[in-house]
Amino acid sequence: MYEKTYPNKRFKLTLQFLKKHISTSESILDLGVKNPFSEIMISEGFTVENTKGEDLDEDRSTIENASTKVVTAFEIFEHLLSPYEVLKSIKAEKLVISVPLKLWFTSAYRSKTDLWDRHYHEFEDWQLDWLLEKTGWKIIDRQKWTNPVKKLGIRPFLRQFTNRYYIVYAVRNSK
Repeated sequence: MYEKTYPNKRFKLTLQFLKKHISTSESILDLGVKNPFSEIMISEGFTVENTKGEDLDEDRSTIENASTKVVTAFEIFEHLLSPYEVLKSIKAEKLVISVPLKLWFTSAYRSKTDLWDRHYHEFEDWQLDWLLEKTGWKIIDRQKWTNPVKKLGIRPFLRQFTNRYYIVYAVRNSK
């Protein structure tokens, strides 16, 4: 289904990781507006509610009032100024989060036309791990993968073997 229309490798691996840790019987709050991947989750039997496009740095009421068992955040946290506050406000028991990794050979992504489509953070894996630990999450599983592109050049060549995405499954830390 998603093989023909969407980023095949990223969506396929994200879905595999999600299915490995989350049951379709568990309700999900997906941070960010309804998107192609939330549609895939729904088509795979997950019950998914999305945030409504509010600025999560300023308005975390949807997160704070959610009664879902799971929160997912796929390529959202790099756009936030304060992911710490968002992570602290999550009341769900489980979290699946993916971020693009910082690449040493390119600067952070910044759209020239869309003010929301910019990366304030591009994480190294240890930075996301530390952020999760400081906000009360215990990492259970993690995975990284590359994002090759069909272009010529030095950067496309480096993308063949440089990990671009990092996904983590974490549970609320019971101290």
